[in-house]
Amino acid sequence: MTKKTTKNLPVKAKSTELITVNQEKISPLDITQKLHHLKSRADVRKYLPDILGRVLARIWIDSGFKEEFAKDPQKTLEFNGVYLPEDMSIEFQKPNSDRPRIVVYEQRPNSKFKLRVLYLQLVMMAGR
Repeated sequence: MTKKTTKNLPVKAKSTELITVNQEKISPLDITQKLHHLKSRADVRKYLPDILGRVLARIWIDSGFKEEFAKDPQKTLEFNGVYLPEDMSIEFQKPNSDRPRIVVYEQRPNSKFKLRVLYLQLVMMAGR
């Protein structure tokens, strides 16, 4: 039998070094550079994929953030300055897999039906 080995890149999960973006110093662990009050489905589709992409990247390297996000994704986003419209909700699916997924739903008042607005999933691909 052959033994499987994996080689992970070293990552500083608690890095406090700042990087410069557009002449501003920011932490590489920040999921957004400014406060976002998303008001509509169009705003969610425009801004949230980029923000949730950063969330997935941070989940990959920061286990504490992953635990907080798994417990309450919406509260974690709000703590980091991202506010969804009142008729939107967010779910963190498959948190313990290699391919976690974040799904955003819209639900109208007095309705049991939830409409999936978007989802992001971490997928690693290699090519040759």
